Amino acid sequence: MGRADQDRMPDPVPTRKTGCTPLSKEEERISSFFPPTSAAEVRRGSHSHILLSARRTLKVLFHFFMKAPFPLKSVAPKLPIVHRSSYISPTQFSELLGRAKNLKHAVQIHAQLITRSCLSSPFLFNCLLNLYSKCGHVSQSLALFSASNSITHLDETKNVFTYTSLITQLSHCNLPFKALTFFNELRGRNISPNHFTFSAVLPACGDTRLGKQMHSLICKHGFESDVFVGSALVDMYAKSGELDCARRVFDEMPERNLVSWNSVIVGFLRNGCYDQAIGFFTRLIGEDAIGPDEVSFSSVLSACAHVCGVAIGRQVHGVVLKHGLEYLAYVKNSLMDMYCKCGFFDDAEKLFRNTQDRDVVSWNIMVMGFVQNGNFEDACNYFWVMRREGILPDEASFSTVLHAAACIAAFDQGALIHNQILKTGLGGNTCVASSLITMYAKCGSLVDARRAFSESEEHNVISWTAMLSAFQQHGCANQVIELFDDMMQAGIEPDYITFVSVLSACGHTGRVDDGFSYFNLMSQSYNMNPGLEHYACMVDLLGRAGRLYDAKKFVESMPIEPDVSVWGALLGACRKYGDLNMGREVAERLFEIEPDNPGTTCCCTTCMLVEEDWKKQMRSHSRTNEIYEMLAELEELVKQKGYVPEIQHSINDMDEYEERKLWYHSEKLALAYGLLTLPVGAPIRIKKNLRTCCDCHNVMKFASAIFKREIILRDINRFHRFADGLCSCGDYW
Repeated sequence: MGRADQDRMPDPVPTRKTGCTPLSKEEERISSFFPPTSAAEVRRGSHSHILLSARRTLKVLFHFFMKAPFPLKSVAPKLPIVHRSSYISPTQFSELLGRAKNLKHAVQIHAQLITRSCLSSPFLFNCLLNLYSKCGHVSQSLALFSASNSITHLDETKNVFTYTSLITQLSHCNLPFKALTFFNELRGRNISPNHFTFSAVLPACGDTRLGKQMHSLICKHGFESDVFVGSALVDMYAKSGELDCARRVFDEMPERNLVSWNSVIVGFLRNGCYDQAIGFFTRLIGEDAIGPDEVSFSSVLSACAHVCGVAIGRQVHGVVLKHGLEYLAYVKNSLMDMYCKCGFFDDAEKLFRNTQDRDVVSWNIMVMGFVQNGNFEDACNYFWVMRREGILPDEASFSTVLHAAACIAAFDQGALIHNQILKTGLGGNTCVASSLITMYAKCGSLVDARRAFSESEEHNVISWTAMLSAFQQHGCANQVIELFDDMMQAGIEPDYITFVSVLSACGHTGRVDDGFSYFNLMSQSYNMNPGLEHYACMVDLLGRAGRLYDAKKFVESMPIEPDVSVWGALLGACRKYGDLNMGREVAERLFEIEPDNPGTTCCCTTCMLVEEDWKKQMRSHSRTNEIYEMLAELEELVKQKGYVPEIQHSINDMDEYEERKLWYHSEKLALAYGLLTLPVGAPIRIKKNLRTCCDCHNVMKFASAIFKREIILRDINRFHRFADGLCSCGDYW
C-alpha cells in the first residue's frame, strides 16, 4: 500500500448503536500500538513509522471523539505526551471547545492546550475563555486572563476579541464593575474597541450618566449607526428609565433589527408605559422585513394584561396564530396569563387544556388565575393535580397556593402544602417561608407562624414584615413593637407594609404618641411618603383614643385625597363613641366615594334585606334544624353564666335592636355548627367578612369557658382568639 493509499481513507460508516464509526482491524491494531517513546528517540527519527500511523489513527480517533460523548481521557491520555502537539490542529481544538459542556471538560481541554503549547493562539485562548463562561465559571475565566499577564507570549496574544469576550461574560454574569474595569484596561493598552465591544459593555452601564458617556464614546468611534450598538443603546436607556432617549436613538437608527424593536417594546413595558408598548408592537407587525418573535408577543401580551385590553389581546392572539408560534410554551403561557388577568378565565382554561407539554409556569398561571378570580378552592385543587402529574412546584407555585389556602383559612390544606415544601427542599427559601408565615397567621395558628419564621434560613424585609403582620392580626401589639425593634437592630430597612403593621399595633394599644413618632419616622429617616393605608391607621389610632375631632382634622389636612379606608376608620370611631352627627357627615362622604360598595352600605346603613328574605336565607343549610337546636342550647348556657345582650353598637340587621335577632348573626350560627360537627376539644375557626359586633364577641368568650375549647374568630380587621373566657384582643378592637 502506497503513501497516497495510506492517507486516503474511506468514509467511515456510523454504527446504529453509538453513532460512531467502527475501526477496521488494521486501524484497531495501530490504535492500540503506542509504546512509550522517549524524546531522544523522537529526535533521532526512530519510530517514524509509528508517528505516521499515529497521525492517521488519531484522525480516526478524533472523528470518533467528535461523534461520541466525553470524557476526553478516553482518547488523549493513551497517546504519548511528546507526540501530542502533532496530532490535533487548532481548528479541531476549536470544535472540541465548542462541544464541551461542563467544568471538568474545560479543565481537561485546558490541560491539553498547555501540553501542546496551543494557548499562544489568540483564537483558542478566546475560545477557552468562552468555554469557562459557558460552564458558569466566570471566575475561571478571570483567573486564566490574570495568569496570562505574567506570560509574555500569552499577554501579547490579547486583542480586542479577547477583551470583548471577557467583557461579554462579565456583563451577562451581572458583574458590571469588572466589565467596565476591563473596558478601561482595553483602552489603556491602546486597543480600539469595536462594535461588539460596545454592545457588550453597554449592559454594564446601569447609571444613566455613565451610559451617556459611553454613548459619546460610541459616536467618537463612529459606531452610532451600527444596528447592534444601536439596539444595545436602546436597551440601556430603557432599563435606566430614559424612555425619551431610548426612543430618540431608536428613531435615528438607519437600520433596525428585531432586537431593536424588542428592546424598545420591553423598555416601555418595564416602565409602565403599556399603551406605548402596544403601539410599537403595532408598528413592528407593519414591517415587511421583520416579524415578531416570542419575546415580542410575550411583551405585548403582558402590556395588554396590565391595561385589561382583552380586545387587543385577542387580536394579538390572532397574529400569533398567523405566524404559527402558538406551539411555543413561552407564547402560550403569556396568552393564558393575559386572559386570566383580563378576567376571561374560561379562555385561559381552554388554552391550558389544549396544551400537551404543560410546564410548571403553565400550572402556576392557572393557579394564580383561580386566585385572582376568587376561586381559592379550585386553586388548591389544581395544585394537587399538578403534583399528581409529576410536575415539581417552584417557589412561585407554593407562594400562590399558600395564599389561596390563607384566603379561605384552610389550615389543614396549608399544613399539607407545608409538607410538600419540606419534601422539595424549599423550606428555607425566604419567599416560601414568608408565605408560610402569612398562611399560618391567617389560619389562626400564630405558633406555627413563629416556627416558620424561626426555621427560615435567611430573614429579609419580607419575612420580617410577614411576622409583624401575623402578630398584628392576632392582637399581639406589644410583640409587634418588640419585633420591629429587633428588625432595626438586625439592620433590615422597613418598607411600606412594615409601617402599616407597626402603626396598626400602636392603634390597638392606644400608643398615640408612639404612633405619631413612627409615622414621622417614615419621611424623616427613610424618605418614604405615607400612603392611604398609613393615614387610615393614624385616623384609627386617634379614633380609638376617643379623639374624634383630632381625627377629623387630621383627615382634612391630608396631602392626598382620603379614600374609603380613611373615612371608614373615622366612621368606626363615630359609631364606637356615639357621635351621630359626625357619623352622619362621614357616611355621606363614604357614599359619595363608593355608593355601590357593600362594605360601605353595611357600615352606613342597616341591612337592606327585608325580614322575609333574611329568614329564608337563614334556613338554607341542610342541617338547619340541628344548628338552631344547638344555638338554643348555647343561648341557655351563656345566660346561666351571666350573659346580657349587647345591642348598643349593633347595626348589621334591620331588626338588630330586638334581642332575638342578635342570635341570628353569622358568627353565632358558625359557632353552633362547629360545636355540632367538630370533635370535642378541637379548635373552632370562624371567618367573617365584616367587623364582629360586641354581642357576638361576648358570646364567644362565654362559649370558650363553657365548652373548654379554643375559638378563633377572624373578622375583617384582625384575629380574636378566645380561651377560658378571655379574648386575645383584650376587648379592644
